[in-house]
Amino acid sequence: MKQALLVLADGTLFEGSSFGAEGETVGEVVFNTSMTGYQEVLTDPSYKGQMVVMTYPLIGNYGINPEDVESTAPAVEGFIVKEASPYPSNWRSTRTLDSYLQEQGVVGIQGIDTRALTRHLRDHGAMEGVISTQDLDPESLAAKAKSSPGLIGRDLVIEVACKESYTWRQGTWQLGKRYEEQELGVGGQGTEQRLQLNLFPKPSTLTPTPYRVVVYDCGIKWNILRKLVEAGCDVTVVPPDTPASTVLDLAPDGIFLSNGPGDPEGVPYLIDNVQKLIGIKPIFGICLGHQILGLAFGGRTYKLKFGHHGGNQPVKDLTTGKVEITTQNHGFAVDIASIPDKEIELTHINLNDHTAEGMRHRRLPIFSVQYHPEASPGPHDAGYLFQRFVDVMAKARAGQ
Repeated sequence: MKQALLVLADGTLFEGSSFGAEGETVGEVVFNTSMTGYQEVLTDPSYKGQMVVMTYPLIGNYGINPEDVESTAPAVEGFIVKEASPYPSNWRSTRTLDSYLQEQGVVGIQGIDTRALTRHLRDHGAMEGVISTQDLDPESLAAKAKSSPGLIGRDLVIEVACKESYTWRQGTWQLGKRYEEQELGVGGQGTEQRLQLNLFPKPSTLTPTPYRVVVYDCGIKWNILRKLVEAGCDVTVVPPDTPASTVLDLAPDGIFLSNGPGDPEGVPYLIDNVQKLIGIKPIFGICLGHQILGLAFGGRTYKLKFGHHGGNQPVKDLTTGKVEITTQNHGFAVDIASIPDKEIELTHINLNDHTAEGMRHRRLPIFSVQYHPEASPGPHDAGYLFQRFVDVMAKARAGQ
């Protein structure tokens, strides 16, 4: 195996072996605590600008398949693991992780002590780093890491979001059926199928037409769109710089603000558009969308020491007292106390560090969460939030 080095901006050195593509890459190094779901992590656009360390020691053991991606291509700047399995075993696997990263041009390093690296990031915070198979001079690599622009103030959204609007019809994955495009009709998308599974209301209580949702794409994961379709929504996705007036011309029942990478303050054009939409239509935000809402309401955001990345984050719903285990991927958080609008209510907190994980407006049909209710990968505890969005749109449609 070819030698590879990982050097952090503070000069910390890790020696390992190359896997995936050879070359050199730079980005903020963060750790992810999920045991599985590496394929979804790799293709989550929210990781643009970052290199991901997987804390679980064996990665790649079930291979790669074309169905578990969350976007068209990997978004991570680099991938760091203890051991990359060369012999995947799974009935859905079509190739190895190593060959996939080679094809996609993602530089990886294995054979390092990921526990030591994770402890270092936990104690000193996420920081810029460089992986290289070309330059093996630690001092040179440390200088490159220090000169990296980092995430603060950068607009990474524009690099991963769509350039033109499109409609989305694909529902969630089902054994034997894979991903199927749902038909619009009475009762929303896929009504017959849902009734057969006995998971949804009887025909008499179903809505006569699907809810039209306009999604601002900041780097959206596909499973969010699938969950919206499953909940009975007619989904149109638009670029993040789409004017508010254009969104309203589409006559939506609700507006969705997606996840995405980097610093929310680096996307002022979206903040401005969301401000123009507040009070006009129901709004639901996830992750970056939650942060954008916080800024649109006049609050501030701040960078977390090492962020929340993984599928085991405990969150308490303050409105019900229930605790959910959630999937998360963010490096910034909303300071709820900084929001001047006193109608904004904190609804969820992280039980590890008590940071804000959700909020809502007491009068307006607007709510958001910092975590990922669509999972993929991760637990499904928070999946009910998509139905909550539909309920909010139903009340707005009824004039309540």
